[in-house]
Amino acid sequence: MKKQIISVCAIWLLGASAILAASEPPKAKAGSPEFERLKTLVGTWEGKTDMGQGPVDLKVQFRLLAGGSVLEERVFAGTPNEMITMYYDQGDKLALTHYCVFGNRPGMLLKSSDAKTIKFDFDATCGINPKTESHMHALTIRFDDAETITTSCKAFMDGKEVPDHPTTLKRVKS
Repeated sequence: MKKQIISVCAIWLLGASAILAASEPPKAKAGSPEFERLKTLVGTWEGKTDMGQGPVDLKVQFRLLAGGSVLEERVFAGTPNEMITMYYDQGDKLALTHYCVFGNRPGMLLKSSDAKTIKFDFDATCGINPKTESHMHALTIRFDDAETITTSCKAFMDGKEVPDHPTTLKRVKS
């Protein structure tokens, strides 16, 4: 009898655990207005970019992670030049970390935003020496319309600012 009671209890606990595990995860708290706007980028975008060596096709993928609290941007997926940028709120302010093909990870903080534009600037606490390390230093994302964005990146190579090459991206319809 004791074994039967233990078996029934064990089955009940397993069933209850399965039901609890299958329930919906808690909803992420609302982010800053700028982060909420970035969330609208989820999906695939395409365009052409010129990084100083002529135009190349560019596919950018955005997806939400960690219960909607982080936006991942992935470019050049599956190639040796693959890079990832993670956008997130740091306190109540939007921030990003860029995992670069240069092997470093510059951080940036929200500099300003308006109805059409979000601008980030270098975070001096990220551990990169801007006078000696090649890195992405600033980023502007302009929301041209619901299906078009233009990004503009300020970069430094060997301590010198390189010319900016704005990139227009169009949302890929699925």
